[in-house]
Amino acid sequence: MKFVPAQLSYFIQSHSTRRNILQLARYFLFLLALVLTYTVLFHVLMRAEGQQHSWVTGLYWTLTVMTTLGFGDITFQSDIGRFFSLVVLLSGVLFLLVVLPFAFIQLFYAPWLEAQSRMRAPREVPADLSGHVILTHYDPVAISLIERLKYHGKPYVVMEPDVNRALDLFDRGIKVVVGERDSVETYRRLGTERAALVAATGDDYTNTNTAFTVREVSPSVPIVSVSRAPDSVDIMQLAGSSHVINLPTMLGRALSRRTLGGDVRANVIGRFGRLLIAEAPVTETPWVGKTLAESRLREATGLTVVGLWERGVFHVPHPDTTLEPTTVLVLAGTSRHLDRFAELTAIYNVWDAPVLIIGGGRVGRAAAAALKERDVPYRIIEKKPEAIRDPETYVLGDAADRDCLERAGIMEAPTTIITTNDDPTNIYLTIYCRRLRPDMQIVSRSTLERNVSTLHRAGADFVMSYASMGANAIYNVLEQDDVVMLAEGLDVFRYPVPRQLVGKSLAESRIRERTECSVVALELKGKVTINPPPDLALPEGAELILIGTTQGEEKFVQLFEKAAA
Repeated sequence: MKFVPAQLSYFIQSHSTRRNILQLARYFLFLLALVLTYTVLFHVLMRAEGQQHSWVTGLYWTLTVMTTLGFGDITFQSDIGRFFSLVVLLSGVLFLLVVLPFAFIQLFYAPWLEAQSRMRAPREVPADLSGHVILTHYDPVAISLIERLKYHGKPYVVMEPDVNRALDLFDRGIKVVVGERDSVETYRRLGTERAALVAATGDDYTNTNTAFTVREVSPSVPIVSVSRAPDSVDIMQLAGSSHVINLPTMLGRALSRRTLGGDVRANVIGRFGRLLIAEAPVTETPWVGKTLAESRLREATGLTVVGLWERGVFHVPHPDTTLEPTTVLVLAGTSRHLDRFAELTAIYNVWDAPVLIIGGGRVGRAAAAALKERDVPYRIIEKKPEAIRDPETYVLGDAADRDCLERAGIMEAPTTIITTNDDPTNIYLTIYCRRLRPDMQIVSRSTLERNVSTLHRAGADFVMSYASMGANAIYNVLEQDDVVMLAEGLDVFRYPVPRQLVGKSLAESRIRERTECSVVALELKGKVTINPPPDLALPEGAELILIGTTQGEEKFVQLFEKAAA
C-alpha cells in the first residue's frame, strides 16, 4: 500500500503530468457543460411537445443517448426533437466514445504506466553500501571493468541520466542509478563519500566536469579519469582527478612494443618492479627447429621462457616444445638478463624496413612516437589530408587500396599496426594484409573486447583491446597494485603463497602444470627473487608473482582457494 502513494507522489511531481491532468480536467468540464446543455434543451423540446419530465429524467435521457444505450422508453414525437436526438447521439459517439478514451489514455493512463516504469529504476544506492566503484558511463571500458569487479567480488554502480536506458540496464542485471552527471545531489545519492573509487570514462570535457562536481561532495575519494587528448591530463588533474589515464597514448605504446623492427630483438612489454617481461621472435635464429630444452636459453642468458605465442595463441612452454619460425618467446628477467640476450642475438637482427601503421589518429601517432624513441623506422597511412603531420613519414591514401599499401611498403614491412577505432574496419584490413603478406606480423587494436577473438581469426598475431587496457588500468588504481596487462587475456599478477604450498619447492608445487601459470618471481619482506630456481622452498608470508592467461588465473584461484576452504 505504501508503494502506491509513492508512485502517485512521483507521478504528480512531473510538470508534464500536471499539465496533462489540467487538460484532462478541462475536457471533463467541457463534457459536463455539454451534458447540462443537452439536458436543458431536452426539457425545452419536451415541453413544446406537451410532455413533462423531471430534471433527473432529462439527465438520464441525455446520458443514455450519448452513450448509445438508447433504451427507447423516452422518445420525441416531432422532427425537431428527433433531429436533436441525432445531434446528441453523434456528439456522444464523438466526445464520449472516441475522444474521451484517447484523451484518458494519452493524458493519464500512459503517463501513469511510464511513471510506474520509471519508479523501477533506482534513484540511490542502499545506505549501508560502502567501498563501491562508481562508473559515470556504461561504455566499453566500463563493461570490461564490471567483469573484473564481478570476478573479484567488488560492488559497483553505473550512473545513467536517461531513465529508459537505465531501465534497460536494470533489466539486464546491471547495477544502475538514475542521475545527472553534473549534479551534486546525484553523487550524494550514490554514496560518493563512502565509495572506493569514481571512474570517469566519458569524453574529456565531461570527465573534467565530473571530477569538479565530485570534489564538492568528497575531497578524498579517488577519481580516475580517462583522457583522450594528452593536453587534457593537466586540466583533469586541476579539476580534482587523482589519476588520469591517457588511453590512446597507452594503447599506442603497447601496440608499438609488439612490433618487429629496429636493432632490438627482445621488446620489453611489461614491468613489475625490477622484473621485465619481453617478447622475442624466433624467426631467422639458430633456435628454429630446436626444442626449448635444446635452446639452453636460461643457461645462456638467465632469462626464463614463461610463454610462447603462435599466431596470437598463448601456450605454456614445455622443455620438449619445438620452436617454429612463427614462434614468439615471452621472456622474464632483469635488464641485465636482457642485455645478455641482446649480445647473443645481435647478429640476427635483420629488420630495417619501416613498420607500417594504418591510421594516423591518436593511437597511431602514439605508436609512431614510441617507435621513433626506439629508432625504428615507420610509415603511417592516413586518408585525411588535414591529419598528415610529416610528409616524409605519412602516406596519403586508403589502406583498403592495394596501390596505397604498396606505396607505403607493405611488401617489405616486418610489421603492420592497425589502429583505427572501428573494429569492422580493423577486421577487414587484417584479412586484407594477411592475404597480401602471409609472413608479416600483424598487430591490431580492438575497441570492443568481444572482437578480440575475431581479429585473431582474421589473422592478427597480437590484439590489444582499448576496453581491456582501460579497465585494467582503473582496476590497478582501485587495488593500489601494479598488475600488468601484457596482452589481451595475459597478465602478470601476484598472490600470497597458498598455505598448502608452504615449505614445498616450486617443482613440487607443480603450479605451471596444474594452472598453466608460470612463477616469475617471489617476494618476501620487500626482497624480490626473480626467476626463482625450481628447488626453492616456498616460505610462509611470501608472495608469488605469476604470469598467465585469465583462464589460468581463474584455475589458480579456484584450485588453491577451494583447497584452503
